[in-house]
Amino acid sequence: MHIAFLNPQGNFDPQDRYWTQHADFGGQLVYVKELALALGQMGHKVDILAHQIVDPDWKGFEAEEDHYPDAPNVRILRFECGGLGFRRKEELWPFLGTEWVPRIQAFYGDQPTKPDISAGHYADGGLSAALWQMDAGPPFTFTAHSLGAQKVDRLIAEPNQTLDSLDAKYLFRRRISAERIAMNYAAVLITSTDQERRQQYRHPAYAGAVDPDDDRRFRVVPPGVNLTIFDMQAQAPGDESLVSRLDSILQRDLDEGRQDLPAIISSSRLDPKKNIVGLVRAYAASEDLQSRANLLLVLRGVNSLREAHGLSTGEREILDQIIAVCDQHDLWGKVSGFSLAGQTEIAAAYRYLSKRRSVFALVALYEPFGLAPLEAIAAGLPAVVTQNGGPSESLREGSSEFGVLVDPSDPADIGAGLLRLISSDKSWDKFQQLGRQRVLSSYTWEATAKGYLTAFEAALDAPRHEPMIPIPPYFTDPKPSNDLPLEPLRRIWQGQTHNA
Repeated sequence: MHIAFLNPQGNFDPQDRYWTQHADFGGQLVYVKELALALGQMGHKVDILAHQIVDPDWKGFEAEEDHYPDAPNVRILRFECGGLGFRRKEELWPFLGTEWVPRIQAFYGDQPTKPDISAGHYADGGLSAALWQMDAGPPFTFTAHSLGAQKVDRLIAEPNQTLDSLDAKYLFRRRISAERIAMNYAAVLITSTDQERRQQYRHPAYAGAVDPDDDRRFRVVPPGVNLTIFDMQAQAPGDESLVSRLDSILQRDLDEGRQDLPAIISSSRLDPKKNIVGLVRAYAASEDLQSRANLLLVLRGVNSLREAHGLSTGEREILDQIIAVCDQHDLWGKVSGFSLAGQTEIAAAYRYLSKRRSVFALVALYEPFGLAPLEAIAAGLPAVVTQNGGPSESLREGSSEFGVLVDPSDPADIGAGLLRLISSDKSWDKFQQLGRQRVLSSYTWEATAKGYLTAFEAALDAPRHEPMIPIPPYFTDPKPSNDLPLEPLRRIWQGQTHNA
């Protein structure tokens, strides 16, 4: 099978550049790369379609075609989108239908073979797949990764937020409109969990786009863990140097006598929804926890908690809140903040800290799937994870627990969950063993690839349905005056906030 993955935001290259340095180079790029490589190893031909970048500040994405080593069936194809300079994903919307998709169509028009099917990732990839399909392109599946409506719900509840201000920053009217089109036009929609299908797709913002109860249109396919990087038995050439650097950081930040204690380690973006401040407050509220473990925060762009560069205003605000909690509760000497470059360094840190009987923590307010805890578990760290979202399915099945689930809004519950592992060797051993078995049995990229192939076959066998949602001129007309109205979104959220 010849498969095209449409992923205009971020980019891909053999060195995995910038994956920890920009929000557009985040988890869904890892997802697409690993899935493409797994499918390629099965003998399928996979094209990853991204946008071409020729920019001195973002080197490595200049070539129109690129390849991963030892992956002859996978190629990266780059097409200009809104000029050759780097653009954030929010800036790509006007150019997807007017530049990017037409260049893809022209490219395959000159090729001896064309993709049998395409897979749109995220809202921009889903929209692009729909536009391509409309103009004699292949049928497609849509994987949203996360949906804009849920993000609006979270952000609009914060003080001084309005729908207008949020749309000005995140362009939600474009994103949600693109999501509705992708849902409506796709042959099959792929979700990571059943909860994502049953709850997120039922949001009023997507009414009329798809029926979440239509079993013909949905497949649940969870993502996997790259065991060549994250397995607790894996080794990488840079592991020793990372361990040496990590020891130096801990000596710098932690009090003498505490440097060999177990750690509670968190690795995520400085994003409000990740609830890092909530984790720090839970740690601050428990003297028992402080006496047993240090708190390590892996944060992009942070050399130490008091030394950070290149942060956005929002990221700086979160870091300042963390510092304020440390000041208020005298946590200095017990808490460390630093950055790690890429998956290999993160995996090496997990393996090293597991030897100290450490624990991974992700207490996000909501986590659509939660691949990071599974990666940490594979590397040997039992995990304390939010109960909201995907982890409630991946780390619990009936009465069986594979990680400790906690209420992210309750610092006491977070603290109790951490102590459940930190204070008991028996409990730590149990969750390390059960969690790893869970990953190996259910969450590998080979399993994900097989799930996608089933979805592709269903999409190819399904009769094409007639889409009910017209595509607004904004996505197809090069005139910049053709924008999308905000009123439909305003009506959806009317009553949720008096400022909307």
